[in-house]
Amino acid sequence: MELTSAKSKRVYKVVLTGGPCGGKTTGQSRLCTFFENLGWKVFRVPETASTLLSGGVKFADLSPEDAITFQENLLKTMIQMENTFFALAERFNRDCIIICDRGTMDASAFVSKEVWEQLMKTNGWNPVELRDTRYNQIIHMVSAAKGAEDFYTTEDHSCRSENLDLAHTLDDRAAEAWIGHPYFDVIDNSTNFDTKLRRMISAVCQRMGLDTGDRLETNAKKFKFLVRSLPDDSMFPPFEDFDVIHDYLQTNSRKTQARLRKRGQKDRWSYTLTVRRPEVRGQVVEIKTQITSRDYSNMLEQRDPFHLTILKKRRCFLYHNQYFQLDIYKEPCHPRCHGLVLLETYTTQSLEEFQAHKLPDFLDIVGNVTGDPTHSMYNLSLKEEWLNNKKFCFKLAAEDDDDLTGSPRTNGWVGPHINGV
Repeated sequence: MELTSAKSKRVYKVVLTGGPCGGKTTGQSRLCTFFENLGWKVFRVPETASTLLSGGVKFADLSPEDAITFQENLLKTMIQMENTFFALAERFNRDCIIICDRGTMDASAFVSKEVWEQLMKTNGWNPVELRDTRYNQIIHMVSAAKGAEDFYTTEDHSCRSENLDLAHTLDDRAAEAWIGHPYFDVIDNSTNFDTKLRRMISAVCQRMGLDTGDRLETNAKKFKFLVRSLPDDSMFPPFEDFDVIHDYLQTNSRKTQARLRKRGQKDRWSYTLTVRRPEVRGQVVEIKTQITSRDYSNMLEQRDPFHLTILKKRRCFLYHNQYFQLDIYKEPCHPRCHGLVLLETYTTQSLEEFQAHKLPDFLDIVGNVTGDPTHSMYNLSLKEEWLNNKKFCFKLAAEDDDDLTGSPRTNGWVGPHINGV
């Protein structure tokens, strides 16, 4: 374990809170990946309530007195769990961010003011310590029940059963619980969901004073470029390399896609499940969930037999204040992926302006492949050849694949793209 008593680094504690179906789970996954790419150590404190409720606790079975005792013990458990992560972060020898799935003040949203004040008095707690000085920042992810009702659902959360009205009320209570924190940001549903998540990450970076260029601007768009070959590592600015493994899973509907990702450095791994569903009001509904290594192993049994495992080395770096992600495909793989290298980034600039001023000049770039279905990971992972393949997907929308249109033949595809490696 990389531990040290050095103090020459940052420890940042952020709470993700909000009403039901606000994007906390997917937001935590995105925020985690973003900071890992910057080389930070990321700790994720799980939601204490979900942990306890998944063990069989039901509020309907509790008397009023038992419910209060449960909330008190829940808060004590949360504090101890957080303190464990806080202490570890203080001793790590690099910058750390601790992402808390809800925080101490959220408990006050589920009891009366009188009960809360009694809990404070009994345990020697006070709002300044629990709210104002414990965390660096609070991010409130507004529930889809407020402004994005078409996207509100309870089916992806085993402990969630709230209707729209109750979800609306719980969102209000969660926000009110944190009023007074010096750094409290509310991320509403005024934009589409992907932009909502970028606004959340941007809010964290702004509070921390991190310069991310224009990658997180609300009007930023994704560009993908094909790279012919790689220079020596010494030609790159400082970078972080990750091993990434993708597997597509079987689903009950052709309109739904599910993908596992295993990502890590030096045999330390994180695991993510991504489920993408059909469009609602022009938006593809996508849910990203951090999972355990055991869940990952169990889910691998559901691998889609029509897809190959995708192996990559992912290199993340900053160049001229622009954040880039370089995916280097590794063997074993389909012949179409041999030597394949793709560069991705987000920017508010036009393609012409970006290519003229921002592209890394040390990379041999073949050209722009944004929106090309022959460069989507879903299609690249197909076992069979693409010609007349019913599994070939002409339109995708996700963090890893943009909206894709066209077909292999109308785009002039005749075989694997030549990339010179």
